[in-house]
Amino acid sequence: MRALIVGGGTTVYFLCRDFASKGHEVVVVNRDERECVRLARQLPATVVCGDGSDASVLGDAGARSADVVLALTPNDQDNLVICQLASLQFGVPRTLALANDPDNVAVLHKLGVPAFSMTDVVSTIIEQRATTDQITNLLPVGEGRVIVTEVRLDDASPALGRSLEDVALPANALVAAIMRDDDVIVPHGSSCLNSGDRLLLVTQPDNHAAVLRALTGERR
Repeated sequence: MRALIVGGGTTVYFLCRDFASKGHEVVVVNRDERECVRLARQLPATVVCGDGSDASVLGDAGARSADVVLALTPNDQDNLVICQLASLQFGVPRTLALANDPDNVAVLHKLGVPAFSMTDVVSTIIEQRATTDQITNLLPVGEGRVIVTEVRLDDASPALGRSLEDVALPANALVAAIMRDDDVIVPHGSSCLNSGDRLLLVTQPDNHAAVLRALTGERR
């Protein structure tokens, strides 16, 4: 994969380092000359100094051959322009914009730019970690519109001894797998839930809490 990342700071540094360690080709665009020098010294990546919202800079950075463009600047308007240029002018198949203001996520989506908010992602993780100690893993995906969660059922779980079809889960929620001891079970409606089961849940942000209540009960 050839990733073109526009932005700077610690997040961009570690993201680039992670991509490079997995064998991806990384190009970073940053308008701060000093930071460009530092990134070029520390990362196995191509670093281009310039304004990523300028079409000529994106072109010089190789946007036309990029598989994905990530716009991670502190300015939401710049991130919008970067993704629109990448998609419309250079034909980049995938773009993703950071919305520093969570209220701008919906605006960017309406303008045809996939976007995510770190505030929304982190707050979801903190909220759900704080409400129950039965969550062992939680991962927002699809720009935060889908949440994949691993939940462990204990002896106090209200769903114990019941089949999935008897547990009142809200719409647009799915128990995708049951991990029991060393077995992984692809469940169906008659699958019964036992203490110690680890469930792989696929939910949405607005129904995530209701799914947890149905399966584990509320923890205050």
